[in-house]
Amino acid sequence: MTAAHPLPAAGFPAAPPAAPAAAPGQDASAPAYGSPAAARGTEGPEPSAVEAVVRAALAEDLPWGDLTSTALIPPHTRATAFLTAREPGVFCGGAVIEAAFRALDPQAEVLLLVKDGDRFDAGGLLAEVSGNARAVLGAERVALNLVQRLSGIATLTAAFVAETAGTKARIADTRKTTPGLRVLERWAVRCGGGSNHRFSLSDAVMAKDNHLALLAAAGGDLAPALRAAKARLPHTVHFEVEVDRLDQIEEVLAGGADTVLLDNFTLEDLRRGVEQIAGRALTEASGNVRLDTVRAIAETGVDIISAGALTHSVRALDLGLDVGFDDGGEPDARA
Repeated sequence: MTAAHPLPAAGFPAAPPAAPAAAPGQDASAPAYGSPAAARGTEGPEPSAVEAVVRAALAEDLPWGDLTSTALIPPHTRATAFLTAREPGVFCGGAVIEAAFRALDPQAEVLLLVKDGDRFDAGGLLAEVSGNARAVLGAERVALNLVQRLSGIATLTAAFVAETAGTKARIADTRKTTPGLRVLERWAVRCGGGSNHRFSLSDAVMAKDNHLALLAAAGGDLAPALRAAKARLPHTVHFEVEVDRLDQIEEVLAGGADTVLLDNFTLEDLRRGVEQIAGRALTEASGNVRLDTVRAIAETGVDIISAGALTHSVRALDLGLDVGFDDGGEPDARA
């Protein structure tokens, strides 16, 4: 188990965070969180994964405490924060809110008024948090940054899914995620009704143009090279190969591809590619996938549409977190 970042209690200084320790048998250079298992549960990311992201963010934002709150706010003051929507959307990030505020005040009272995946209207009250005022103010920005981004991803994904309603195409994300936030961003895609692609380079084979160019430079035919590579893998490993021309499809199928990625194809070539593959492999479309193009892409008959835009250029949803002191700033009775 990785060591948690030490965090200041309610705004008091703490030592700078130490580097996380690697678990037994784990490469010390490997990330301490964001495992595929953490992202694939139906109930959301594992709590330990959420906590690791939140603690890293808090250690970055108040490494030795919140100087402003420590200087201005009496130590036992209580406060309540209200998370409200300034525009409609799809919510994601309940676990983040709980983890952020309870990291600084373990007794913080967190009331989530919507669940991950719920739609909400502008003006809606999404959550209430009560606790030590210094802790509430210290966690405010981290909680809001994360929940705004995650809800933005969920909302955009839901829009893509709505555009493809009535087709068989699934909307999927890509590895174009924010470093360190993949486990959360992939869950946000799920909350919006989308599907997850491979979580990491360790999850599946995906031979893209650069891989194929290096194979070609080494000489020999593509199909035998792909078959030899697949033979070296466990039978459970999914094998996907990218093509950017119709004349590559047969060789890739002969190489044993489970999925053929049709990259930057025109709509007509997507239709022809789907017809040519004829169910011998899954078909995935990527490239130029936007809200104004995704319907037409889905109507070509592809099985999967992967869109990096879901995570790499999403706009954070406009949510507000308003903080007020309880009972005129009376001391915290729990102290």
